[in-house]
Amino acid sequence: MGETSGGPVAEDVRRRILAMLAQGTLTPGARLGTERDMAEEFSVSRSTLRSALLPLSRAGVLERRTGRGGGTFIRADVVERHAAESSSLPQLLAESGHASATRVVGVERRPATLIEARALEITSSAEVFAIRRIRLADSAPLSVDLACFPVELAPGLPAHPLDGSLYELLRTHYGLAAAETTETIEVGAASGREADWLDIGVRRPLLAITRVSRDWAGIPFEYSFDLFRADRVRLVSTSTVTREVKGS
Repeated sequence: MGETSGGPVAEDVRRRILAMLAQGTLTPGARLGTERDMAEEFSVSRSTLRSALLPLSRAGVLERRTGRGGGTFIRADVVERHAAESSSLPQLLAESGHASATRVVGVERRPATLIEARALEITSSAEVFAIRRIRLADSAPLSVDLACFPVELAPGLPAHPLDGSLYELLRTHYGLAAAETTETIEVGAASGREADWLDIGVRRPLLAITRVSRDWAGIPFEYSFDLFRADRVRLVSTSTVTREVKGS
């Protein structure tokens, strides 16, 4: 077919598989097709397909099983998280039967970056509290999160314990509650620093979730950038259609 093993073609296949997992097209425990079938599905050679699947296997997204009924499967021991999840991550983990912990690795007061200022609808000279935390599930790193809050809306925020629910802290002490949450989900690869935080190899797949939360007045008070290990989390999106009742 002309493409070489590995490189951008294999990377595209990896991203497509992770996107299918995030969208629920592929589910934990599902068996993938044969190598030939998958190569045809993604329109690549079998050697390129192997190059695409190998990093996913090493990252723990896929697993090989031998014997009757064996093959390549999506790993089932993952944390399920709904898109635009309103519950705190520790609450979500507890409800799913996972032990959770949070480690604060950085807190700073600084001017907002251009991206943060735009998301929070503040001037570029306005300051934010930037809080970086590592979230653990069953004693293993699950995600590294960077949450930014305008200093004007949450003065003195770092004086409070930051290893619990920040939403509960903001609601209790500052009267800030999320009435609307918008998330953008992308597939990325771990940098050296991110790999160290998450205890994975460099360039292992990550799910990057950018979130903006607004209060009941429509004012944005949180901008977050969360990186989840792709081998340990599955995103679920549920939509509800309201049936129209016709009048007589």
